[in-house]
Amino acid sequence: MKLEYFITKRLVTTKNYKSSVSAPIIKIAITAIALGMIMMLISVATGLGLKYKIRDKISAFSGHIIITNYDSNITDITIKPIDASTVESADIKGIQGIKHIQKYASKAGIIRTETSFEGIVYKGVDSLYDLNEIKDYLVDGRLPKQIQGMSNEVLLSKYMADRMHFKVGDKVTTYFMKEWGNKIPNVRQFEVVGIYNSALQQFDANIVIGDIKHVQRLNRWQSNEVGGFEVVLNDFDEIQQKGQELYMKLPSTVDSKTIVDKYSNIFSWIDMFDFNIMIIIVIMVVVASINMIVALLVLILERTQMIGILKAMGANNWSIRKIFLYNATYLIIKGLLYGNAIGLGLLYAQKYFGFIKLDSSSYYVREAPVLIRFTDVLLLNVGVVVIAFLVLLIPSYLISKISPVKAIRYD
Repeated sequence: MKLEYFITKRLVTTKNYKSSVSAPIIKIAITAIALGMIMMLISVATGLGLKYKIRDKISAFSGHIIITNYDSNITDITIKPIDASTVESADIKGIQGIKHIQKYASKAGIIRTETSFEGIVYKGVDSLYDLNEIKDYLVDGRLPKQIQGMSNEVLLSKYMADRMHFKVGDKVTTYFMKEWGNKIPNVRQFEVVGIYNSALQQFDANIVIGDIKHVQRLNRWQSNEVGGFEVVLNDFDEIQQKGQELYMKLPSTVDSKTIVDKYSNIFSWIDMFDFNIMIIIVIMVVVASINMIVALLVLILERTQMIGILKAMGANNWSIRKIFLYNATYLIIKGLLYGNAIGLGLLYAQKYFGFIKLDSSSYYVREAPVLIRFTDVLLLNVGVVVIAFLVLLIPSYLISKISPVKAIRYD
């Protein structure tokens, strides 16, 4: 065993070390590191969890890239149809990273009961549309069945169901305005087979999901005419690159837009999470480093006589500095162990029990989501150890200024 390790081991295990003047300061330093690690773990796991949860919700209801006609309409209602063959012939399926392409069409309508009415956007989907992404947000009932003919089954939001007093199995009378003829509204009766709750007001306030054939018939479209396409990617991180690549391959008569661009206000907000997380990490590392510097200086002053004796016996400055650096690293690791145990314990408790609730109108989720990744935990721990060790090199330089004669006589 090397001399530095041997002396360090004796220092951290001796009873005098635990009852010395530096003991309270060392405990404070360990506590600061533990609290810092707890705060960093919570900020990273909850920040990333909220970011990924919100973007996954938007992707579930809109895909990653939306293909529509060029028009001045800024709502989710499709006015001009797209000939599906013009998009399908553009060879967009050959783009690497595209998982699925699905058709949709939407139309404005009004749900009316004996006591109230509510404006809706009926989103029609075909039999190839992947509704399994929405399954996670079902709170009652089931997904509409995809049948060969025209289905009257619809999916309604909990927000709308509560306002209109609907439940699974109820019949919903819906009115759609006509653009031609006598202008008398078209009436359709749907059956509520499922109720979802995304906690995203953009969808919950008016989106009703049903069969695309209703929109095609109401608009007098052909079977190959749709309102648009939703493109689902394998990797969300490639959304801007694939969005540009897709746009270049599409015909000039249609437009494409990523959900990052369409819902820019939401994504601009969640992009701030990364900055907030970084600020918290920097503050916690600075606080922990300051506490460790103070603890190391106290340890050096308390062991001044030992430093003088080691120098008198021939030990060089770097060898003695390593003793105190190893000692400080031991304290850092001890604080990290406490911090990881408590921090990860709290995060897993939140993940499985969800005891921290959030206002869904402000945060788009009902409880604080948690994303625990081994790489994030490892990087945080390694980063703290490396940064703290490098910072402690500066105060340890004080050892080279200690004179052996004065240190031995130091009292």
